[in-house]
Amino acid sequence: MRVLIMSDMEGVSGIIKWDQVTGGKQQYEEGRKLYTEEINAAVRGAKAAGATEIVAVDCHGAGGDWTFNSFVPELLDPDCDWVAGHAWSRYTDLLEQGCDAALFVGMHARNHTKDGVLCHTISTVKWDNLWFNDDLVGESGINAALCGHYGCPVALVTGDTAVCREVREILGDGVTTVAVKQGLSRFSARQIPPVRARKMIEDGAREALKDLTKVKPYVPAKPTTIRIQLAPVDKMADFMGRHGVELQEGPNGNFAISRGETWMQAWDQVWHW
Repeated sequence: MRVLIMSDMEGVSGIIKWDQVTGGKQQYEEGRKLYTEEINAAVRGAKAAGATEIVAVDCHGAGGDWTFNSFVPELLDPDCDWVAGHAWSRYTDLLEQGCDAALFVGMHARNHTKDGVLCHTISTVKWDNLWFNDDLVGESGINAALCGHYGCPVALVTGDTAVCREVREILGDGVTTVAVKQGLSRFSARQIPPVRARKMIEDGAREALKDLTKVKPYVPAKPTTIRIQLAPVDKMADFMGRHGVELQEGPNGNFAISRGETWMQAWDQVWHW
């Protein structure tokens, strides 16, 4: 069984502030250790479920040379490979080879989520909201669609209670979720201590991979329309002149709208390598 782990940092137990997830800040080194150990928990659970190949992808943009490079290599479980430094939501090698399931670890909620710890959608200063057809999605939805394009279901999502609620709306009740903290605001949470949170993640991964018939790949309906609400208005310039992309400006917001025969075609028109 081949398993892909896609991970982010904001949804890890113990993390509630930007300085904990920003490379070079005083609290970052502690944060990346917490992050790495949650990856290890998912690896242990996947191994217990029979995974024979596990690839963990660091999807956290920590800034500078730390971007997509926040795992602590010496702490990583030796039974996984890991991907560092790759463009966000663009690693597809394992998916192309045939991946049985994906595990999302350390996820955060989409922008404007009241109880979402460090909530945002891709960028805190550019992207406001994002829809795939009628589905309002965050980063978990984007990565689920990437996996779904290759026929790979998402079996597990871990993070705060808000992102767990969010992914069930998109992926259905078959997806296993593990909430390691409950957001009280964007910068505060009631948290489960890391040692116990890791055990929950390990158990969740093992159980999620035991029966993959409960989950189906997330494939937005075809043809696919992607709508990106932008903030502020000057960010519209980033999408000017792109093939297949229409810009709309009005009192209800500023939008870049991409249309394609498939989700991937529509996504390629708005997302860079």
